[in-house]
Amino acid sequence: MITLLLIAATVLVSWLAFNNPRLADRLILWPPAIQRQHQYDRLVTHGFIHADFQHLLFNMITLYFFGRLIERFFAAYIGEVGFLLFYLSALVVAILPTYIGHRSDAGYRSLGASGAVSAVLFAFILLQPWSMIYVFFLPLPAIVYGVLYVGYSIWMDRQGRDNVNHSAHLWGAGYGVLFTLLLEPRVGPAFLQGLMQPSFGG
Repeated sequence: MITLLLIAATVLVSWLAFNNPRLADRLILWPPAIQRQHQYDRLVTHGFIHADFQHLLFNMITLYFFGRLIERFFAAYIGEVGFLLFYLSALVVAILPTYIGHRSDAGYRSLGASGAVSAVLFAFILLQPWSMIYVFFLPLPAIVYGVLYVGYSIWMDRQGRDNVNHSAHLWGAGYGVLFTLLLEPRVGPAFLQGLMQPSFGG
């Protein structure tokens, strides 16, 4: 239920922002507004708006397919509200390094749920490393996708040639893994054991 509510809220707010530039400007991560005007809510609200429909669709499809399983897993330990707090905190943790690095840059802006979605995705990879993930209709084991995702994000972050916040993807992924391990330390040994016993599709 929380996953569906997050998707509904993100779609609604993003759609409103598509048609209201003033709303988008108020919600987007703009470092000077946080540093000078103390609008700390932007550390969260940036995750509920997107650059365009394709950006929104990709994030919400990913959240839909992986968020439900992670929500059920987390609910056994911290309840559904705990999963909500995990998601919102992932937005903050994923974007903090970006904010710190650009806190005096009036020309910098960032938006999108990718940091929190990466946290959810990598929590899933930790739990089910050999499950199949379909990337543009191409099936890949989750662990293989995770390695490629991290490698690509690191490379693109160093290149700095596009407008994608790859740093948020990396920090979000790391947060998802760390949060899951702290929540249930037995996941770590189970993950390592699972890597030694490939079971494609399961």
